[in-house]
Amino acid sequence: MSVATCPLCRKRRARRACPALGHQICTVCCGTKRITEIRCPSDCSYLVSARTHPPAVVQRQHERDARFLLPLVDGLSRRQYQLFFVIQGTFHRLAESGEIPVNDDVVLDAAQALAATYGTASKGIIYEHRPSSLAAERLARELKPLLEGVDGRGPVANEHDLVVILRCVERAATDARKTLDGDTHAYLDLVGRLMQSSGDAGNTDSTAQASSSDTSPSVIIP
Repeated sequence: MSVATCPLCRKRRARRACPALGHQICTVCCGTKRITEIRCPSDCSYLVSARTHPPAVVQRQHERDARFLLPLVDGLSRRQYQLFFVIQGTFHRLAESGEIPVNDDVVLDAAQALAATYGTASKGIIYEHRPSSLAAERLARELKPLLEGVDGRGPVANEHDLVVILRCVERAATDARKTLDGDTHAYLDLVGRLMQSSGDAGNTDSTAQASSSDTSPSVIIP
């Protein structure tokens, strides 16, 4: 009797029954495409087992992410903390959609320009600092309504808070490639992992709500 081949990779033997796809797949595709490419039901035994007993490599990645991220957000006020992660959600959405060719250098460029603009405004001088690349300029335009408000109620935070948050983004985009894998996408890869963890875990006591909306994403510090 011939052994079925995994329909996802078309290389390895299909050994696991996937409730999301309705057929068997290989263990590697199950482990690497879970949640990200396969819409796993919450009661899938393999998903439950992975959440309860994550592989050692995943656990080590979580620990590295935490060691990198926690010092960055240490000292932020609750509102600054929330806005910091709202911004991360925007980065993740744009990186996933491909609307803007985003990488860590683009994030850094946009954050520096916006921080300089709000820093100047805090001194009573209105001057818009421009990013050096077109992609960063487009990213800055995406972020400005988020930071300045679009409902007529004015900025969601004062200039000082916005500068603090954006300088935090600067440090993250600069330092991620030195500490984490991923080179020019090291920071965005970290953001993606955080967003995935948020989606896996749902709302818990350790979850920071990204905004006051019930439908807004939440992010968990690993």
